[in-house]
Amino acid sequence: MSIAIAIDGPAGAGKSSLSKEVAKELSFIYVDTGALYRTIGLAASRKGLKKEDKAEIISMLNDIDVKLSFNDEGTQIVLLNGEDVSSFIRTPEASMFASAVSAIPEVRAFLLDLQRNMAKSDNVIMDGRDIGTVVLPDAKIKIFLTASPEKRAMRRHKENIEKGIDSTYEEVLKDVNQRDYQDSHREIAPLKPAEDSVLVDTSDYDFEGSKKLLLKVIKERME
Repeated sequence: MSIAIAIDGPAGAGKSSLSKEVAKELSFIYVDTGALYRTIGLAASRKGLKKEDKAEIISMLNDIDVKLSFNDEGTQIVLLNGEDVSSFIRTPEASMFASAVSAIPEVRAFLLDLQRNMAKSDNVIMDGRDIGTVVLPDAKIKIFLTASPEKRAMRRHKENIEKGIDSTYEEVLKDVNQRDYQDSHREIAPLKPAEDSVLVDTSDYDFEGSKKLLLKVIKERME
């Protein structure tokens, strides 16, 4: 029987990068659900739609095909109508659009089956905002990964600089706080820890320390 590990938490908590590394250590498949929502946002922005255009975004779902796949190096990529859009969905704009489209019930339903089917067939680590509460409520292990807004903004700003994306710490902190508010106040599947989740705060840890802490928590619960 396959094992599912659900990792939820706010933007910039390091869910994707940590989940990816932990999945490698455990030989699990990593499922980046945020990438799926970013891809829907990218598809909408390419059509010239705005975040408020809910009816048009819902209608657009009939014309797009979103898949998670793996390239020759074994790295997970996301495909939009067959095109690898992995590098296009990692901008601050894509992040904000993802938050907007993820509040649309029809978008969540569109992606829900895809996510659940992956967890049925393989041992997975899935990260997002509502994995333990909505997508995989029966996951064997549920973790709520967090860090202070200031620490998360600092990490995100550093990532932006490394990727050559223009940003200031103040702008990123404003984005982080705005995203936190949007995610925790939306009507559909708001960001909140599952009742049976374990809180893991990485504010005082660097990446390696955070990874060790997360692995320790998971291994204790797998025994």
